[in-house]
Amino acid sequence: MPLQFLNGSSKVFAAANPFEVSEYVRANVGTHSLRLSNAGHASASLSHRRAGMLDLCRLRYGAQARILSEGLGDIYHAQFILHGHCRYTLANTSLDLSAGHVLVINPDEPIDLTYSDDCEKFILRIPSPMLDDACAEHRWFKPNESIKFSQVPHKFEDIDSLLMLLKLLCEEAESELATPQMLQHYNQVVTTKLMVMLKHNVSMITPTRHAPSFERLSNYIERNIKLELSAEQLAQHAGLSLRSLYMLFEKNARTTPKNYVRQKKLERVHAVLSDPQQPCPNVTAVALEYGFTHLGRFSELYKSAYGVLPSQSIRCRHPSSKEAGK
Repeated sequence: MPLQFLNGSSKVFAAANPFEVSEYVRANVGTHSLRLSNAGHASASLSHRRAGMLDLCRLRYGAQARILSEGLGDIYHAQFILHGHCRYTLANTSLDLSAGHVLVINPDEPIDLTYSDDCEKFILRIPSPMLDDACAEHRWFKPNESIKFSQVPHKFEDIDSLLMLLKLLCEEAESELATPQMLQHYNQVVTTKLMVMLKHNVSMITPTRHAPSFERLSNYIERNIKLELSAEQLAQHAGLSLRSLYMLFEKNARTTPKNYVRQKKLERVHAVLSDPQQPCPNVTAVALEYGFTHLGRFSELYKSAYGVLPSQSIRCRHPSSKEAGK
């Protein structure tokens, strides 16, 4: 389908000189080198709008251009080639992007882009926190290092629904009736759609505590809660590598194996100290029974989790006993 980004009116897509274009690139790409051929620049043009947290830009250099930069700060650049073509060089790989293709450039990757003299592009600039928020909202598993889009061009025809959303966003950016709340909603929808339709290193499988391997491990921990359970022991029991074990816990419990085991031990201690039906000689005995050998640290963890000291919990179930908890 044809792209009518920011429509074609002179109001939004105005003639510009190469210095204006360079100034936009300087402000939004950071330190860079922009080299233009000696050809005329009569066809250079630029339009730029903010839509909530997203930045929308359509530009044409009017001459063959090359941009070099060490990176994009904290912003992802989705480049939609509308006319002409662009060559993107990354490490030892070069990609030729013809009209009708989009490529997302990651923030920490160097830029080496060469545009044909008739190239016209639309750029969607996305702050990385927006992608982090999308992952958190949908409970997608985000790698520890960062979200990285695959350097594979996508055809417009394969992302029709994303293009329709971008067209609507551009129209709202031009509308005098658009509210900040409305633009924020469009921002969230466009960002989510981008994540769903393009390739990256985020796992889109929704985390669940009912994943079979995690459930087995959780039951194993509950059955052996009084033992010292290291990550190595859990990995051996599950038949997983340590890396796979950490990924499993991050995806299903949003924490490390060590923290998960400690949390379960604290829950069991709290249950014992709070329940009058549970045998409980004193706090020290219960703490040691569940593997808390550093009593000062144990008290801090307990208070952080439940808002009271362990001695207060045991006193509450034996209010008449002055010696409880000692």
